[in-house]
Amino acid sequence: MNNSMSTVMIFGVGIAVALAGVAGYRSMSGPDYARVVSVIPVIETVKNPREECRDEVVTRQKPVKDKHQITGTVIGAVAGGVLGNALGGGGKNTGAKIAGAAVGGYAGNKTHEKIQTNNTYESTERVCNTVIDSAERTVGYDVKYLIGETLGAVRMDHDPGDTIPLKDGKINLSRGPALSGS
Repeated sequence: MNNSMSTVMIFGVGIAVALAGVAGYRSMSGPDYARVVSVIPVIETVKNPREECRDEVVTRQKPVKDKHQITGTVIGAVAGGVLGNALGGGGKNTGAKIAGAAVGGYAGNKTHEKIQTNNTYESTERVCNTVIDSAERTVGYDVKYLIGETLGAVRMDHDPGDTIPLKDGKINLSRGPALSGS
């Protein structure tokens, strides 16, 4: 054999040994990817309170100046006494005057009370309520995967797609370029 042929043969054998070593290493180190079996998004509901305000017309009772309706009672009693005097025949019938004054006082008291109740005013007031806005957001993904025949599960911050890269036979959770395996 000549020298150049020996060199080619040695070179060929070297390449064959190197390729066999790489193939052997790959078969011993296991697969490069885990196959994704299922991906379920993990959803969280976020609630944000906010204040919602509007102007509203409100009717209020004016402050009462005469809480016991004394003015109405006195005016009613005087009017009732005068009417009782007239119906009772002048100054002779004191019972009619007293009865008229009592009925008139009561009527005057109730009339004054009704007037005070209906004595109102309107004003515009700002009315505010707390309203809760809800929104949903994805906070992660529950992923089930197979490495060979072994089933595993992990929560990830992203959807891994069809495969998850392996490093030293374990899943690699760092984000790299999106890879798709068959």
